[in-house]
Parts: sequence; structure tokens; C-alpha cells
Amino acid sequence: MDFKDYYKILGVEPTADDKAIKVAYRKLARKYHPDVSKEKDAEDKFKEASEAYEVLKSADKRAEYDDLRKYGQPGRPFQGPPGYQTRGGAAGGYGEDAGDFSDFFSSIFGGRAQQGRGRSAGRRGQDVEMELPIFLEETLSNESKQVSFKVAQHGADGQRMADVTKTLNVKIPAGVADGERIRLKGQGAPGVGGGENGDLYLIIRFAPHPLFDVEGHDLIITVPLAPWEAALGTKVAVPTLTGKINLTIRPDSQSGQRLRVKGNGLLDKQGQRGDLYAQLKVVMPKTSDDATKALWQSLADTAAFDPRAQWSN
Repeated sequence: MDFKDYYKILGVEPTADDKAIKVAYRKLARKYHPDVSKEKDAEDKFKEASEAYEVLKSADKRAEYDDLRKYGQPGRPFQGPPGYQTRGGAAGGYGEDAGDFSDFFSSIFGGRAQQGRGRSAGRRGQDVEMELPIFLEETLSNESKQVSFKVAQHGADGQRMADVTKTLNVKIPAGVADGERIRLKGQGAPGVGGGENGDLYLIIRFAPHPLFDVEGHDLIITVPLAPWEAALGTKVAVPTLTGKINLTIRPDSQSGQRLRVKGNGLLDKQGQRGDLYAQLKVVMPKTSDDATKALWQSLADTAAFDPRAQWSN
């Protein structure tokens, strides 16, 4: 059992007053709270900061800790002064449920959860994280999506039991983005000994679409055109997520040109839809007969056009 320097954990001096200790704790709590932090080991750091604050916010605990601190060094086994005996689970502790605190804390202050009653404190259930593939069309739907996943089970004595498959109907939030992490509170594994349930985290993954690419809340679709369609102009029935629209291609359109179709993209958080961009691509026929080649040759002979004119100095 290593000694813990609670002042160092909170980043304050041993002379810090109550206000400075409270400010330091709140700053760390915001930074490492498991619900919002993406930092590595955030949950452990949050618990460590909470334990430090539990001791230093109390005048009695802090005074007792300060008396013992002179005999301990961070990262070194804690022995205490000569004749010191740890409280462990003996009666006479301060009465907190120390289930989430370290053995070092319990050795000094004991805890209600261990006061001779022979039972352990309730333990929070495990969180479950899984990827949820969704089609682009589903982001526009109000229907729920069925999700099945396995959750760990433990008996009343804490022993691991067979996993159980859990099924939920989940409504996809409007404006959800690829890679977004959605928390469903209390839908993870059940707690042990009265502890609260864990949470379910869904990582949204957009399934690849055969027609559309995604750029933020906008969609991109490639529109193939024959050379004469690009030259003379035409109308094309273009697919969207909710049906087809007629798109006007102006004469002398260029390959790679993008045409904006407003409001036919994905939803954002405010319920507004992004845009659809039709990217033109001129494609050639795979084969040509002699008559067609003659027409191309005639065009080549009569057209005053150099596609590489910008190369000239």
C-alpha cells in the first residue's frame, strides 16, 4: 500500500486554504469526469482527485492526514509512525462509504462499508461500448433502430456469470455525425451489490453508400455525362436520399464542375439539412464504330480548341 500525497494530486500547496482546495478539485473534476473526458485513465484520475478532496475538505481528516504525512513519501509503501495501526474496517471511522476510495484512504479513515458488517460496497456496472453502423437514409428517419449487445453479469457475491444479450430500440438523434459517441445512461452492465448500472456508448459509423460521399452535412454525387450532353446541355434525373430530382445541365459544362442542390444533404443539430453537390464527370463511350469515329474526326478538324493552351508560355 503506497502513500498518497493528496496535496500533490490536487496540485496545491500544503498551506492552501479551503477555497483553493475546492477550486483545484473542481478544475480536475471537470477535466477528468468520465462522462466528458477523453483523456487516458480519466476515470482513475477523477477518483483519485475525489479521494484527495474528501480528505482535505474536512478539517478533522486533514489534520489527521497532515500528522501522518510527515512519515510518508509518494510512491513508497506507507508504514506510518512507530506504533501506528491502520484502521482498516474497524468501527470508529468517519462513516463514509469508502468503496470507491483506495486502500490507503481506508487504512487511515476506515469506512461505513467496512465497519464489521462483512459485506463489500456496491460496485458500478461495466460500461459497454460498441460501433453502430447506420445507413445515410436512417439519419433522416424518425424510426427506432434495434441494437443488441452483450453485458457482463455478476452474482451477489461479485462472481462473474455468463454474459446476457440485451436488446434496445434506439432512436438516432437528428444531426448525428460519423464517429459521434452517444451515451445511453444506465443501459450498460448491471451494478453489483446495489451499485448503479454502467452506461452504453454507441459509436456511430456511416455505412458506405453506393452513390453518395459525405462532407460534413453535405452529400456529393458524381453525375456521369456524355460529351455531347456536357457540350449541348441536358436534364438529368439525379438520385437523392428521398427520391429523384431533375437537374439542368447547362451547355458547355465542364468535367469536375459542382452544381449545388440546396437542402438535400444530411440533417444538422438544428434540424436543418445540408446540401447535395452534383459533381459532373464527362465519360467517353467504351467503343466507337467507323461512323462515330468519322464524326469525332470531323469535330477535331473544325473545332478551334486547344485543351492544353494553358501550357503555352
